[in-house]
Amino acid sequence: MTAALDVSRRSFLVGSAAAAGGLALGFNIPFTREALAQSAPEINAWVMVRPDETVVVRIGRVEMGQGTLTGLAQLVAEELECDWAKVTTEYPTPGQNVARSRVWGNFQTAGSRGVRDSHDYMRKGGAAARQMLIQAAANEWGVPAGECTVAKGVITHSPSGRTTSYGKVAEAASKLEAPKDVQLKDPKDWTIAGKPVKRLDTAEKLNGSQIYSIDVKRPGMLNAAIKACPVFGGKLKSFDAAQAQGMPGVKKVVAVGDNAVAVVADTWWRAKTALDALPIEWDEGPNAALSSEGIDRMLKEGLTAEQAFVGNQAGDVKAAIAGAAKKVEAEYGFPYQHHATMEPMNATALWTNEKCEVWTATQNAEAALATAVAASGLPIEKCDVYRQNLGGGFGRRATSHDYVRQAVLIAKEMPGTPVKLIWSREEDMLHGHYHPITQAKMVGALDADGNLTGLHMRISGQSILAGVNPQGLQNGRDPATFQGLNPSGTEGVLGYTIPNLLIDHAMRNPPIPPGFWRGVNNNQNALYLECFMDELAQAAGKDPLEFRRKLLVNHPKHLAVLNAVAEKAGWGTPAPQGVYRGLAQHMGYGSYVAACAEVSVGDNGVLKIHRIVAATDCGHAVNPQQIAAQIEGSFAYGLTALLYGEITLKDGKVEQENFDSYQMMRMDEMPAVESIVMPSGDFWGGVGEPTIFVAAPAVLNAIFAATGKRIRSGPLTKADLRKA
Repeated sequence: MTAALDVSRRSFLVGSAAAAGGLALGFNIPFTREALAQSAPEINAWVMVRPDETVVVRIGRVEMGQGTLTGLAQLVAEELECDWAKVTTEYPTPGQNVARSRVWGNFQTAGSRGVRDSHDYMRKGGAAARQMLIQAAANEWGVPAGECTVAKGVITHSPSGRTTSYGKVAEAASKLEAPKDVQLKDPKDWTIAGKPVKRLDTAEKLNGSQIYSIDVKRPGMLNAAIKACPVFGGKLKSFDAAQAQGMPGVKKVVAVGDNAVAVVADTWWRAKTALDALPIEWDEGPNAALSSEGIDRMLKEGLTAEQAFVGNQAGDVKAAIAGAAKKVEAEYGFPYQHHATMEPMNATALWTNEKCEVWTATQNAEAALATAVAASGLPIEKCDVYRQNLGGGFGRRATSHDYVRQAVLIAKEMPGTPVKLIWSREEDMLHGHYHPITQAKMVGALDADGNLTGLHMRISGQSILAGVNPQGLQNGRDPATFQGLNPSGTEGVLGYTIPNLLIDHAMRNPPIPPGFWRGVNNNQNALYLECFMDELAQAAGKDPLEFRRKLLVNHPKHLAVLNAVAEKAGWGTPAPQGVYRGLAQHMGYGSYVAACAEVSVGDNGVLKIHRIVAATDCGHAVNPQQIAAQIEGSFAYGLTALLYGEITLKDGKVEQENFDSYQMMRMDEMPAVESIVMPSGDFWGGVGEPTIFVAAPAVLNAIFAATGKRIRSGPLTKADLRKA
């Protein structure tokens, strides 16, 4: 169980290079199993047991608020049969992972894959460790292992009644050969997994002892503030270092790459103050005239362009539309969104001729390592990254490690001195990797009985893969664009059966860096499709729920979550006076989700979202309490985007620089969220992102019910919601 994943070091380089911008190295890292065991015997890569009975679960994924570490630890503890009260977790480093043939698997935490892509090998790691610990006790007693049982880390020899503990036999167990085959528990027999146990990190968050990347302190550490050219694609032309070098605490002023300048000082505030006083001249480059209006025109052209990549196709949609009894058309849009993590980008780096070490928050530690290696100029065996908990990720820290590269480049200017680079909030807002902008033209065909006979969904807009990983394109086509709209598979299938269908994408890539923003392309795809389903239902003279049910008959899991929210919300029964309902359903990241929103709109156009009922079928529910919390957080995130989220450009620059112009949803605006966790048990789906998809369309459909107005793009701050 110490080499459970057959992944070569070469494959690590290829995958990480794609995420980090390109790297090709050969290497040999001289880490050993013994060196990694530290003060606790290592039973296998996932389990260490200390003499005081503490069980340390090593995890390749990272914690950024979603509860992944607790969930994965539950799965290991379930198979290990240890005392949950004595479980803690630890991050192995990417350098250790590579040195051991990536025994901990993929270090990326994204796409709601933290649990669903790790559960199998981690459960097997726990089961194997249990067998080894029992065998060690049996060897000590000279009895067959089959005569021994274990509960909460206490091993009992049934015939004699003798007992021992994991902590007492851990050293002996660590020397045994791992079993070749292990049997996993049936989920129906779970006692720790599948239960709403408390998160392992709650106490630290409450008492303030939780350490995030921005909290890292190293002996002799200096601090750096940075400014990059505010126009995308622009470069640093010149700066007058003398203006800052005499200011209090300033140690050095350095150019960083070809587009940024940093000030290093004894405190970050002194570094930022000196940086603000530094005269800088930028070469704004070819995008200095770029504007939101120009991007809008580019996307509008794509709505009717001849060339487009096909994502899902059936029948003859042109003929269906031409022969329709009624044709329904609408155009929708989804603006750029920023990740706006509470913790801005930051990294601490220490560089010498012999080593490069980085302490940072990352969703992909192997990509962060590849970035550090490329920037350091050192061989990979001399580099490593120490992962810290994230004060927000949402995809921003998954593929783009620009802040790691910058930190290493600055540290190279101060050899032997650790330097912590922190982006200001303004720097963070101006240099994001944004949720892509898209528009959609929807055309539906209804027959004389109001049945949907054809649908053409044309998406026009930016490809994320074209920006972050062009190697992932398929003959120029971005498959990720069609999330939740696929004809088959397990990731995100279109739930509606439509006899004549065409979903295609006219790729239009403005020179703005795109990124994977929580929920990714499912967000706009669900909005476009689910709002248009309501438009079609209205045109057909049918109830939105019944209209959907007929189209979902061949997709029982989609239908089940929709029925669940409709029943609990009381669809078809009178809502409170002045309150109106809207529905939406979608599938993404392997899970099925639906929502029913209840809203009211005052005569002055003021929106109040009262209640959202949400259902999730994620197959297996490792911690139902965490799932409910993720559902609630998803709605806060998705509704913030609908109400306020929009990144705009003028003269090549992002106009929003802080939370005064990029507003977040306030606590008094948050609706009551009633979660229905309904795992059907035959698959593993994600939970961190899926319910974001249905937040906006459910609310928009309820707004139409309340006002008679169709709002087809956000943010709602730009919409007049007074009744038509």
